[in-house]
Amino acid sequence: MRKGKVLVIMRWGMLKELWGFEPRIWMIVILDCLQVTDIVGGTIRWRRYLDHLICSLCHDERKFRSMEPLLLQIIRIGFYEIVKLDMPPYAVVDENVRLAKVALRPGAGNMVNGILRKLVLLKETNSLPLPILEGDDRAQARALATLYSHPVWMVRRWTKYLGQEEAIRLMQWNNGEPSFNLRANSGKGVTRDDLVMQLNLLKVPHELSLHLDHFVRIKKGMQIVIQAELLKQGLCSVQDESAGLVVSVVNPQPGESIIDCCAAPGGKTLYMASLMDGQGMVYAIDINKGRLRILRETAKLHQVDTVITTIPADLRVFAETYPMKSDKVLLDAPCSGLGVLSKRADLRWNRSLEDLEELKILQDELLNAASKLVKPGGILVYSTCSVDPEENEDRVDAFLLRHPEFQIDPVDAYVPPDFVTERGFYFSYPVKHSIDGAFAARLVKT
Repeated sequence: MRKGKVLVIMRWGMLKELWGFEPRIWMIVILDCLQVTDIVGGTIRWRRYLDHLICSLCHDERKFRSMEPLLLQIIRIGFYEIVKLDMPPYAVVDENVRLAKVALRPGAGNMVNGILRKLVLLKETNSLPLPILEGDDRAQARALATLYSHPVWMVRRWTKYLGQEEAIRLMQWNNGEPSFNLRANSGKGVTRDDLVMQLNLLKVPHELSLHLDHFVRIKKGMQIVIQAELLKQGLCSVQDESAGLVVSVVNPQPGESIIDCCAAPGGKTLYMASLMDGQGMVYAIDINKGRLRILRETAKLHQVDTVITTIPADLRVFAETYPMKSDKVLLDAPCSGLGVLSKRADLRWNRSLEDLEELKILQDELLNAASKLVKPGGILVYSTCSVDPEENEDRVDAFLLRHPEFQIDPVDAYVPPDFVTERGFYFSYPVKHSIDGAFAARLVKT
């Protein structure tokens, strides 16, 4: 076993997305403890690409389809380590063979040995059996879906809206190593300078956000931050700049009444509360009582609980039942999450075109409900973490047709001009801005 290798005992169910099912047994996985997250996430991201290679080397699709799930996952890990991580190939072969023998049986190790050695030879001769980008639009979409490991429907959709070159750039971003942001908890009196000092002491590389005063960007070292208990102490939160800029669009002010309609897990609620100097109230509505309980506990930790009130309710029912009106209402709507695929490795495989259609109906219903909670002259902010126009601009346009009492209030006074669309909406695009994709429209009730 190479230096640095350890036996990591994982509950198989914790890796449900990697395995594709949820067994009820324990297994031993031989992995470098510092690479577990990278390998698990990478294997999930590149699943379609890896399966194409495995199937090609099996020379029999039926053999591939009938392969027992655990054996397939071990082979996927080996393929990913060799092709995408460029790890020493024969060390990878040796370790995954032993893993197969321990987790399954000696014969499984022989199969892993044979197929991984085939892969090593093909990689060394630069002759991996990859699809060629040719033929009609459908054929090219299938080839791109394999080469960049995304569902075909996503590739076709992005090619339609963005063009092929831009669709490829977006998929490359989604497959890259994600970066993370930390937000200094100003509600507890922590400044960004304080947070930077802590990161320097921990020797965690970081960059200051160019767009938000409370944010710091880190590419590596999140595990160090967690182990140092900066999050547990409430000194900072993990929050992407794209989400922080949505809060900038809301522009919470001390003394205001603000409703956060789909609040859990509460990142935007907490950030808005921290900007209110202990004055006013953020009403956090969510249908999930358990997640609201966690939000209340976090609010106490961040010392902003005096300006947060949680309300467990379905927004659609609440808006009909309680004649509550607020200065500002934020609807961060449930969405496809197509702007956060870099961080959510599994999400691309758990979304379908049918999901998108259902979400659009829900988004319209929630917008109608949220509009009832806005005071005359008040502000409604509709936001998503999607880059799909049908969840973003199209939903706003449909809402304005139903509710002519609302008008677009351009966001140029609240976010940097690079994020402002021609129509005055906020839009962060991963390829352009190097942060998650997000959208927000600021609407004023006349």
